[in-house]
Amino acid sequence: MPEGFALGIVQVHSMPWKSEKGSGMRVTQKVRKILAGYESDNPGTKANLARILMHGKLGGTGKMVILPVDQGFEHGPARSFAPNPDAYDPHYHFQLAVDAGLNAYAAPLGMIEAGADSFAGAVPTILKVNSANSLATDKDQAVHGGVGDALRLGCSAIGFTIYPGSDDQYDMMEEIRELAEEAKSVGLAVVVWSYPRGGMLTKEGETAMDICAYAAHIACLMGAHIVKVKPPTDALFLDAAKGVYERQDIDTGTLSARIAHVVQSCFNGRRLVVFSGGEAKDLEGIHREVRAIRDGGGSGSIIGRNTFQRPRDEALAMLDGIVGIYRGRANPNLQAVSDHAA
Repeated sequence: MPEGFALGIVQVHSMPWKSEKGSGMRVTQKVRKILAGYESDNPGTKANLARILMHGKLGGTGKMVILPVDQGFEHGPARSFAPNPDAYDPHYHFQLAVDAGLNAYAAPLGMIEAGADSFAGAVPTILKVNSANSLATDKDQAVHGGVGDALRLGCSAIGFTIYPGSDDQYDMMEEIRELAEEAKSVGLAVVVWSYPRGGMLTKEGETAMDICAYAAHIACLMGAHIVKVKPPTDALFLDAAKGVYERQDIDTGTLSARIAHVVQSCFNGRRLVVFSGGEAKDLEGIHREVRAIRDGGGSGSIIGRNTFQRPRDEALAMLDGIVGIYRGRANPNLQAVSDHAA
């Protein structure tokens, strides 16, 4: 067990969203402006969005860093957790999100149930209600959680994956339509993982600029409050789209420009869009990507394997560096290493 990690002992650090008298959450003007974009939502849903946006080290800035741990479904336990065996324990991830000062923790039903009591109120949670696994060949996901589970466990939101392009995409869209309606009716927020795959798409096409922007826009059209997509490459997949991108001179030359286009595709920035960390990469690669997300106007990062597959101290230093980038700190990597070495 890593030093400083205690099962069931919630080490809640300073909470910048608290008023000086400790009277409760004081929503910043930045967050109020973001919430104003959700014009049809009830006070409960807006309160849960505010809880996510106001929590942790980035609370009140309008930026987010979220820890997702649903990879056990997708890849199996050994591929997910063997690089850092402490991560087999669900409490490890709750504690990591708390100690790193993240905005939220997202996981499937069993993971959240395993720590719901010990970590109640310590960090906003997002219940991931559908998943795929590597034993199947079709591009679909099974629904294994519901709105009732999210309410019972005190979650702020539900999370759902759609696969635009797959043969099962329309069934998935109909499933999230029903779940989103129910979630919003009881004041929960809706986070949509929009990952193009299957059908006519090639591997390169899944992260092509036009396809990523399309997938993000579809999630917004489905009623998502927060959209999660992969960082786009400079490839263009659809022939019909290539002509438009060329005629309209849409900039795809840098990652920050491509991020800005995805943000524009999310109702011109009226919806929150976060970008996944993807497969494991070195620290400089992660920080370079985060800087591009920040500079392109993205709402933040949702980073799983790149976080929990590292030893705890390294993960905390990395996350502190990411937070520093979103806060505009000059040399977040050097500062994070210094802080954790002290």
